[in-house]
Amino acid sequence: MTCDEQIRLAAWLDIHAPGVGQGPVQARVLSGGASNLVMAIRRDGPEVVLRRPPERPRPDSDKIIAREARVLAALSGTDVPHPRFIAACDDPSVIGARFYLMALVDGWLGFGEPPPAPFDRPGKSRRDLGFALVDGIARLARVDYRAVGLEGFGKPEGFLERQVERWRSQLASYAETENYAGRELPGLAYAADWLAANTPEASPAGIIHGDYSFANCLFERTAPARVAAMIDWELATVGDPLLDLGWVCYGFRGRNDPDPAGYFDAADFPYREELADHYAERTGRSVEHLTYYMVLAQYKLAVIMERHYARFKSGRQANSADSEAFVLRLAAKAGAMARGQA
Repeated sequence: MTCDEQIRLAAWLDIHAPGVGQGPVQARVLSGGASNLVMAIRRDGPEVVLRRPPERPRPDSDKIIAREARVLAALSGTDVPHPRFIAACDDPSVIGARFYLMALVDGWLGFGEPPPAPFDRPGKSRRDLGFALVDGIARLARVDYRAVGLEGFGKPEGFLERQVERWRSQLASYAETENYAGRELPGLAYAADWLAANTPEASPAGIIHGDYSFANCLFERTAPARVAAMIDWELATVGDPLLDLGWVCYGFRGRNDPDPAGYFDAADFPYREELADHYAERTGRSVEHLTYYMVLAQYKLAVIMERHYARFKSGRQANSADSEAFVLRLAAKAGAMARGQA
């Protein structure tokens, strides 16, 4: 952030977020990638978090920022663990992009950093992280989206029926990306056909986080295991909340799964069937069609991640090696799960 941007931001904060403090603005980058740029902002009080589009924004970046701000504002006053919304700015002249502010949450990231004791070793506390993770989406599923002002935030009618074609069309659109002609993703086409042929009746509509896992969850630092905040709400919408459960559970081992390894080592955690039962108990929703939601979650995520690979091939994004291999693993597992082999 340039000096001029810091001066303009300070003037904006004086009017729209006086609780952040007074004086010059200090900024430091917390994370930045293809999706959003996250910065810590400090004046003469505690740090807060500023979230804005990346330096090389996508066509939908402003829309994503606005939707994130709206859902976080709507969750204020609920028991869903989330960063407290402070204010939003839709004037790009302030810092060169639209942005919003939220509170900085003290917690440790469930994936990507060493866990503190007692979560750093096998045992009840580590196992309970899995149930705590599910508690986050269980609380979210119980929120009345209309009562918190999210009417029109999504299109819940026909949500499941639209999913396969929605994401199949997005995957096909990547062929228009320069230097990306598509590639074979073994298992993905089978998963799509299976999903279309096995769509269940949707559960009652609710708010969906859309990308919920250990990677987007901050935990409190001391036992017992509790979620401090669900973060990264860019895929949030209103639809069938069981998709969040599928998103969580596909990465855990099943009781009959001999391989506990996925995007993390699940050997010390509950079985996915236990997590699903925990969710059902907390929400009253049926988890009869858990396999469908796990396959759909992997299918959707594979398509989303393939966009990163396509952008890499066009020179618009770096560091695609992980996404390139991750998509292949997702496609293969989605296909195997649809066939009843995982």
